[in-house]
Amino acid sequence: MLNIDDPRKVAKTPAIWRLGFRPFFLGGAIIAALYIPLWVITWLLPAYSLFEDTFWSPILPLWWHPHELLFGFAMAIVSGFLLTAVQNWTNQPSLKNWPLALTFSCWALARLSLLIPTPLPIILPAVFDILFLGIVGSTLWWNIYKVKQWRNIGFPLMIIAALCINILSYYSLYVRDFILAHQIWQSMLWWLALLITIVGGRVIGFFTAMRLNAIKQPALPWVEYPLLLIMLTLVLQALFELLPSAFIQALLFIAGVLHLIRASRWMPLKSFREPLLWSLHIAYFTLPISLLMMSWYFNDEFAYRCLLHLFAIGGMAMLCLSMISRVSLGHTGRNIYQGPNMRIAFICLPLAAFFRAIMPIYFPNQTHLWLWFAAVFWFGSFAIFVYHYTMILTRPRVDGRPG
Repeated sequence: MLNIDDPRKVAKTPAIWRLGFRPFFLGGAIIAALYIPLWVITWLLPAYSLFEDTFWSPILPLWWHPHELLFGFAMAIVSGFLLTAVQNWTNQPSLKNWPLALTFSCWALARLSLLIPTPLPIILPAVFDILFLGIVGSTLWWNIYKVKQWRNIGFPLMIIAALCINILSYYSLYVRDFILAHQIWQSMLWWLALLITIVGGRVIGFFTAMRLNAIKQPALPWVEYPLLLIMLTLVLQALFELLPSAFIQALLFIAGVLHLIRASRWMPLKSFREPLLWSLHIAYFTLPISLLMMSWYFNDEFAYRCLLHLFAIGGMAMLCLSMISRVSLGHTGRNIYQGPNMRIAFICLPLAAFFRAIMPIYFPNQTHLWLWFAAVFWFGSFAIFVYHYTMILTRPRVDGRPG
């Protein structure tokens, strides 16, 4: 790769603002660690909540919780990853220095304005979120367009789609339409599942083969293309609900089977000596398990909603944690497989998914207890990351290179 940074400018830039993964990985992990305990305490023990009752009057907890985990936590990780990756893909400079600080500030101000126990106008966090996703999407688009790298053009398009869905989510809060809000949350979960399908297909098998000194199995077109089409269909169906239920139930089952076939070819059983590999495989396998179980429990609304959490925690959040642990080491000049010990963190998230999603289905009378267990394990996983990686993300690369 050519040197696309002026070393004199880089030396004057605080390390945290040298590339997108630094502030967004750290910020996303911090709110992940804090928001779930905050949600559980406020929801189950409101007398002990850190917030006054007025906090919930303009925002409403049933909207805040999924919105902030999807558009706060998940989109921070996605944005940090893509803003970093696009520089490697295109050899064009990505956001850094004050433009990166401005973009991150928009993200942070949206989170903060949804937490202040004052009835602020909903338009305020909405504008900050629009600016955040708009800058990320336009940066990705411009870098990819400049080098005509059309293979990756789908990523800025997906960010712009997420921006539009987020605007719709603020509208659902404004008009208090929580049926629409529920459709939006499902759509964004499938949006993330589509992104995992794309990115996971590129990197999980490749990372595994590289570490094991093995040959990566070629992709199977009869698996890849139908899978992308089905996952995109699930995104659109969650929003517009145009297709019959029986057809969607069949699509969930077919997608689950195709994902299993795909993941089984990435040598998952050979990866269990290396946490940064088996964590990726566990995260990805949670997706087909969720899809197959959702197909089975399709007509059980309570079980179906629990299983959305199985993917959200054991799939989406687990993959985020594994990827930020890996990317943070590689892009700060460290040996990827000689970083902090994250085994306990990688064990905690599947346990959180199990207690949040599986136990309430079979033991619903103890649901509150399972929520507490899930919150503790979730908090532990991201708190471990924040503890180990804060210094890594806020200090210059150990090899002296930009980034």
